[in-house]
Amino acid sequence: MSTKQKILIADDDANIAELISLYLEKEGFETRKADNGRQALEILKSYAADLIILDIMMPEMDGYEVCRTVRKDSAVPIIMLTAKGETFDKVLGLELGADDYMVKPFDTKELVARVKAVLRRSAAPERGNDKKISYPDLIINLSNYSVTFRDRDIEMPPKELELLHFLASHPNQVFTREQLLNQIWGYEYYGDTRTVDVHIKRIREKLDQGEDNGSWSIKTVWGVGYKFEVK
Repeated sequence: MSTKQKILIADDDANIAELISLYLEKEGFETRKADNGRQALEILKSYAADLIILDIMMPEMDGYEVCRTVRKDSAVPIIMLTAKGETFDKVLGLELGADDYMVKPFDTKELVARVKAVLRRSAAPERGNDKKISYPDLIINLSNYSVTFRDRDIEMPPKELELLHFLASHPNQVFTREQLLNQIWGYEYYGDTRTVDVHIKRIREKLDQGEDNGSWSIKTVWGVGYKFEVK
């Protein structure tokens, strides 16, 4: 049985997909290729990918939609490829749950390095002291990526859950947006810190809190960042 890590490459440019495949296989990875979004999702039904390289602009279904669909039930690492360098594209990809992105044209060796880095992070011991953290009315469990709030199961994409878990793992410690980007997404996003604000806003909405929730709250530290405050 093969012990190679499996990479799914979804890109409608056959030359780019083949080039990425060759470099990854040279580094000991197993690869599969899809030339559109629907085919990628079909392959994933029977192919247990350890990581997905996902082009944004594809026929049938674009990378954003594929990412959104995958994130409904999987935390598999995703690196997005985009020919566009606008901040909006980067932030949207991160908001949907991508782990990293690269702008075309890119150096294939750098992409391989990014793949290895993302896989290392996903296999590393979880951040914080425990996979399961409990506070009054709140249980965050990274073992099965679940959040329970006031005895209700709350749906959260992986990055929202990881952000909440990280903050809750370090009660009363203030983190800048840049620190949170590095810690959760594991890569410098050149000042695109709006994605942190968006994730915090969504977490607060799902936990029915603006700033305060009795014994704990996610506090904005103006001019700095955020903290999980425990009273």
